[in-house]
Amino acid sequence: MGTHVIEAGFPVNSEAEFEAVRDIAAATSTTTCGLARVVDGDIDAALESGVEMVHVFCSTSDVQLQDSMHASREEALERSVAAVERVVDAGATCMFSPMDATRTEESYLTEVVEAVSAAGTDWINIPDTCGVATPKRFRDVVETVVAHAGDEVDVDVHTHDDFGLATANALSGFEAGAAQAQVSVNGIGERAGNAAYEETVMALESVYGVDTGVETERITELARLVEAKSGIDVPANKPVVGRNAFSHESGIHAAGVIENADTFEPGVMTPEMVGASRELVLGKHTGTHSVRERLEDAGFRPTDGEVREVTRMVKARGARDERITVDRLEEFAREVGVRREEVRA
Repeated sequence: MGTHVIEAGFPVNSEAEFEAVRDIAAATSTTTCGLARVVDGDIDAALESGVEMVHVFCSTSDVQLQDSMHASREEALERSVAAVERVVDAGATCMFSPMDATRTEESYLTEVVEAVSAAGTDWINIPDTCGVATPKRFRDVVETVVAHAGDEVDVDVHTHDDFGLATANALSGFEAGAAQAQVSVNGIGERAGNAAYEETVMALESVYGVDTGVETERITELARLVEAKSGIDVPANKPVVGRNAFSHESGIHAAGVIENADTFEPGVMTPEMVGASRELVLGKHTGTHSVRERLEDAGFRPTDGEVREVTRMVKARGARDERITVDRLEEFAREVGVRREEVRA
């Protein structure tokens, strides 16, 4: 689909994960990345798996340093620099993350950024590890990192969705000068998840006018594949790939869309752009325009009065949470006596 980098996994985690990362790296021409702590064994496992990029990370917030990593600021800084140098010396592309950056004291964050830049990292990733940043706050953090990173260093962002802000924060990161964002299909990730691949790509393409190089027409196909393989259902109201993303039930909305889809859809993003299709849903909010269109599509030629009567029946059954299928609609039409167009041989 044109995805730029695949972070395939954490090779040192287990033999099975090492093999998975190795197989992914061997199976694609897309840049693959392996995750590693600032530990020699982690870095060596990532390099041995055959990835082109190693993403090393180290906690920088005081709460994580004290109660997760059990290290001082000085120790964390030394280990971060040593890890970057190890990756660079091995000839791999290096990405470094100051984990929990958005809860890290700014002076220490900039000290770490400057040190790993001098050590030769190619990328600095800014993670909102606990999803606590707002778009304005995250923009400020990314701008600070961009200002203190080396001239040859690119900035990447990693956002979590604990408050539903992951995609907005990723976009804010781009506005602040980031060159890349880490995303996941359907937003799957730790806790409430990460910035969603489909949301971030389509916002960049449609709202910001950026050519991402991603084959967007396969986004829905990809979302369904990941849904099936992961066993994690995509909510019907999920942006871009949810089954209701291009569905219309409200009479006002459906009537407008029948006349011109841009009236009640973004306009800059059509269902065809993501490999989906538009659907007019029948239920308690359905209006006469939708009913007429569905009846005519099914070969009926209803009068205005017949359309109103069938619509009344649809609304009544929809109010009881009944799902109104095309077959059910045709039953209503026959009950009302709507004439059906004769099919001539």
